[in-house]
Amino acid sequence: MAITNNYSPAWPQGDTEADQIAAATYHALHNRFFTDPLFGRDYPEIGLDPAVVHDGDLDIIAAPLDALGVNYYNPTGVRAPAGVAPLPFDLVPLDGYPKTDFGWPVIPDGLRELLGWLKQEYGEALPPIHVTESGCAYEGVDDPQRVTYLDGHIKAVRAAIEDGVDVRGYFVWSLLDNFEWAEGYSKRFGLVHVDFETQVRTPKTSYAWYRDLIRASR
Repeated sequence: MAITNNYSPAWPQGDTEADQIAAATYHALHNRFFTDPLFGRDYPEIGLDPAVVHDGDLDIIAAPLDALGVNYYNPTGVRAPAGVAPLPFDLVPLDGYPKTDFGWPVIPDGLRELLGWLKQEYGEALPPIHVTESGCAYEGVDDPQRVTYLDGHIKAVRAAIEDGVDVRGYFVWSLLDNFEWAEGYSKRFGLVHVDFETQVRTPKTSYAWYRDLIRASR
């Protein structure tokens, strides 16, 4: 039995104590709120009404897992909110990094950081990890940016393994260009280009690169 969450390291974008608190709050909501109960802890104390947790719930949630799935795309920039705000943090862009066609920053080391945090935070309770989603949106059949992205993130996984994190697999999102939620067919994550009018499928440069990497790793 396994379960997956979309994780994102929270990077404070400011030097004030309020910025640090905002980042810690986002981290609790986005990462710890999902993972703490899985490994025998209560939910983080960030405003959850205790009445929604019934007797025995946490024991069921903390049933043993065979694996933890980690979806990773990028860290999140966080700072203290300006004035009255609906949330106790503001999300801000992380500048100075290459961007995908989605506008997401390309930061492979964030994956290494995330995997290291999971091991440090949950220790022996943590089951083997599989990176169940990692990928980027770029146009074109010749997609060297995707090759660079995948190379960096696979190297980040290798670095985490060398640091002692038990990572068993890395899965690219996605094999085929597909329907991307609210973005529809406008963002292409696939290793294989799909002509959505004709359904013709063309392997991209990244497909051949990834295939050769897998063959060389056997």
